[in-house]
Amino acid sequence: MELFGLADCNNFFCSCERVFHPDLNGKPVVVLSNNDGCIIARSNEAKALGLKMGQPFYQVKDQLEKQGVAVFSSNYNLYGDMSRRVMSLLSRYTPHLDIYSIDEAFLDFSGMGNTDQLGEYARDMVRTIAKGTGIPVSVGIAPTKTLAKMASKYAKKYPDYHGVAIIDTLEKRHKALEPFPIGDVWGIGRNLVKRMEQFGIHTAADFAAKKPSWVQHEFNITGLRTWKELNGQSCIQIETLPQKQSICTSRSFPDAGLCELEQVEQAVANFATACTRKLREQHSVCGSITVFAYTSRFRTDIEQNCIYRNVYFQVPTSNQQEIVSAACGALRSEWDTNHRYLYKKAGVIVWNISDAGSVQGDLFDTVDRSRMEALMKAVDNINHKNGHDTLRTAVQGYSQQWHLKNEHKSRQYTTNLEQIITLKAL
Repeated sequence: MELFGLADCNNFFCSCERVFHPDLNGKPVVVLSNNDGCIIARSNEAKALGLKMGQPFYQVKDQLEKQGVAVFSSNYNLYGDMSRRVMSLLSRYTPHLDIYSIDEAFLDFSGMGNTDQLGEYARDMVRTIAKGTGIPVSVGIAPTKTLAKMASKYAKKYPDYHGVAIIDTLEKRHKALEPFPIGDVWGIGRNLVKRMEQFGIHTAADFAAKKPSWVQHEFNITGLRTWKELNGQSCIQIETLPQKQSICTSRSFPDAGLCELEQVEQAVANFATACTRKLREQHSVCGSITVFAYTSRFRTDIEQNCIYRNVYFQVPTSNQQEIVSAACGALRSEWDTNHRYLYKKAGVIVWNISDAGSVQGDLFDTVDRSRMEALMKAVDNINHKNGHDTLRTAVQGYSQQWHLKNEHKSRQYTTNLEQIITLKAL
């Protein structure tokens, strides 16, 4: 019998901050988005105060202060490193680990014992991760990945489960599906929920009770796969899920914005590098990129301008040097040296994405692809071992002028020797 586990880190960003601020355990914590714009993570205590995901920080700033809520700016270096530590520990419990997101991973438990044994095995896993990283984890176990994700939500919701919930019988499955909102089912998006509600589908049980022929007719093969998973038929493989068809990295600049080419160029170079890293993580290449920058559309007292330039590659690529060079070249070609526009936002989009293993070469290509790929692997290995952007292209620079506003950012405790925890002997 196939059995899958879904390990989900509880309130991950908030939990990462609490690891290094244990005095915040049991107290409300929120984490803000880029530029301290809005709330993107809440502890359970913050949720109990009525704080919502996506609430603009400026609207609730006074409320947070009055209610003693700890506020942190996003610290993605810290969160990424803590995620790697959690995933490393998870990999010890199964030979088949599929990392789904920064705080979630699927584990294949097929053939590893009955559910009673797996329950204790998973509880040991929860204890080990909590002890080794300080991150609380909830685990759901079920015959399909969709049901495993559902079970992990129940494990997170009910303390009596001690971090592990199992859906292994028809009775348990019916009991789990009945109250579960259809919008919380893995793979059911917001737009799809609206259509389903028109057919009277409000819970996972409502959807699972429909006939498969009707489901395929109304919601195509993707909806049918979800229906099968809810009915205990495993048919979703992580490696077959569609790759991102475009990847965008963009930022709003603090204060009035940036007016110097060198400053905006550094930002664009860093954005292009981030896109390239994401491309390689999903083993993809891109055939085109777009570079954009624009002034604040809300400022009527300054000159308005927008830069928008597409670049098409002769051979699809995920090479950092090639993509960064193209992005910076596109920016320079559109830069107006006769005006000092205040650019408030810029970004890079990589698109026309395909699998790295199916690239059609070009007879007249002047780039030594195998040599550049070896170089990129070496750079990735060094950065993975020594920290984010240890090796970087010169144009990325070290300027702080384009960086995000992050007035509440914690230290990079695990990736920067200058910011590690210091102890004082009494």
